[in-house]
Amino acid sequence: MTPSGNAAGLFVDRHRTERPDKPAFREAAGAQREISYGELAEATDRMAGALRRAGIARETRAAMLVLDQIEFPQIFWGALKAGVVPVPLNTLLATPVYEVILKDSRATILFVSAELWPVVEPVIAACPDLQKIVVIGGDTPDGCDSYEDFIAGAEPLPAIDCCPDETAFWLYSSGSTGQPKGVRHVHGALAATAETYGDKVLQIAEDDIVFSAAKLFFAYGLGNGMTFPLSVGATTILFNGRPTPDVVLSILEEQKPTIYCGVPTLYAATVAALESATKPDAPLRRCISAGEALPEEVGRKWEQIWGVEILDGVGSTEMLHIFLSNAPGDVVYGSSGIAVPGYELRLVDEAGDEVTEPGGIGELLVRGASAAEGYWNQRGKSRGTFEGEWTRTGDKYERGEGGRFVYCGRTDDMFKVSGIWLSPFEVEQALVAHPAVLEAAVVPARDEDGLEKPKAHIVLKDGTGDDALADELKAFVKEKVGKWKYPRWIVFAEDLPKTATGKIQRFKLRKDA
Repeated sequence: MTPSGNAAGLFVDRHRTERPDKPAFREAAGAQREISYGELAEATDRMAGALRRAGIARETRAAMLVLDQIEFPQIFWGALKAGVVPVPLNTLLATPVYEVILKDSRATILFVSAELWPVVEPVIAACPDLQKIVVIGGDTPDGCDSYEDFIAGAEPLPAIDCCPDETAFWLYSSGSTGQPKGVRHVHGALAATAETYGDKVLQIAEDDIVFSAAKLFFAYGLGNGMTFPLSVGATTILFNGRPTPDVVLSILEEQKPTIYCGVPTLYAATVAALESATKPDAPLRRCISAGEALPEEVGRKWEQIWGVEILDGVGSTEMLHIFLSNAPGDVVYGSSGIAVPGYELRLVDEAGDEVTEPGGIGELLVRGASAAEGYWNQRGKSRGTFEGEWTRTGDKYERGEGGRFVYCGRTDDMFKVSGIWLSPFEVEQALVAHPAVLEAAVVPARDEDGLEKPKAHIVLKDGTGDDALADELKAFVKEKVGKWKYPRWIVFAEDLPKTATGKIQRFKLRKDA
């Protein structure tokens, strides 16, 4: 009998008898490999056995620099079965950052897709804790094992018994404001997200086919592409490349997903692409967004095109998935919705007092069962973020009517103009409502008197900007959100700095302001 405390029992092993022949994962690229639920259960048993045979001890870390491919769930859940802690890594980082993470995590084994080996190979010698490296696909470099050889002949190992509060896996934060931090999550947190957002908001069902443009290596994508589909026996489409609008539209056409999980920047770019492209024939019934707040105009345009709402929500690596969201049939674009059932939310001001009046602005705190148990080796930051049962999000929100919350910006993104708090996101929403604008980021800059005023960085849909367009955009913002909020300076750019999860790195723009 599968141990109840090990998350692999709920998400993998029970399907061994309930739906062994149903596809669990299918690749959208290359040979379009597929693995059934029964095959996944067997493959994860073998992976657990291979880890045990290789001497990878319980509670040690297994770094995963793995693309979204069939091997990812086999490694992740196989590690959980063995009591080894998988650490999925962002696949788009620079070589020095991988050295920092590998040293920080003290991973004893590294699984790496062959396509990513060149970026991590230069730092291997500097990571003495690594005992073994397993390369997936391609030629096997000297000193490494191929994935096939690593698992060949391994004795299947059933999921070990463990406590739901035992550390299951780590995720490294996206590092939108600095170096990534190791976030430690327990076995029970996976079920908590499935029972709250997955069931109560997403309302995922067994017959759904899910495509998440957001990758498995970070919290939002992990829930979309593994936790939620596996919780009900649905099928996930995996894509190992960069999800450009053309690629997304092609996958929607060919794979026919019923649930699509995107991020605001990709939704905006896809809406722009559909101005000159044919809408795919896809049976979408649910679309969700997270990572950053969804601009109101983008949500409205997407729904006009598809006839499907985008459920914009807010989550974090620390809370594992979405805890604040719009809900089916209850979408107000421009707001982040209400608390997901199972979570509690508070707004607090700079003195720590609760903000209760409509229109009040404060930092958002959240309480729920999916909260991480802390950062690895960063006690000060853990104490500053995790306050008993409450987790500080670092986001400023306005308390709206009916319990809704309206995103204002990161706590370090907000600034005062003429003594009044200004929300960069409000100005950005106004800018992207202009037909010429694709993306916008607003940061403070100082005028000739040393006072902070808004400065906008703009990416246009087509062409290049000039003074006439800049003046037009300033007037447009004045009309939309107020005369004192308009950007005093406008910079036209080809792109905005972003994390791999699609979050705009405003701190980089502030440095140049």
